[in-house]
Amino acid sequence: MSKIAKAIFLIDAILCFIIGAFLLIIPGDTLTWVGWVPYDPLMTRLVGAALLALGWGAFRAWRATQYRDIAILVEVEFLFGVLGAIGLLRHLLQAYYPPIGWISFALLVVPALAWGYVWLTRPRNI
Repeated sequence: MSKIAKAIFLIDAILCFIIGAFLLIIPGDTLTWVGWVPYDPLMTRLVGAALLALGWGAFRAWRATQYRDIAILVEVEFLFGVLGAIGLLRHLLQAYYPPIGWISFALLVVPALAWGYVWLTRPRNI
């Protein structure tokens, strides 16, 4: 597996663990700290749980040695980023949101681009 893919997995795991833990454990406070109006702690906790699960997958993939061991996760991470960014962008373009909305968008787009690169440069013999 390439060094770029390993670095992306490590950064992704760390970010997912940190953000996911805060959203799962203290959803209202976390959203308030970043200027987002907390209105649904159940969904916020579910997003936190999903991020923790993605973080665990990224950590496991970071430890992998061959691309075939991470191929499905690369596709899942790419789709999560692209679909999440599309969903956020729809709202960001229609109304005013605090800067955290655009930061969240960037936190989806940048890794999605990285995952797309990893997927496009994958070994073709697996």
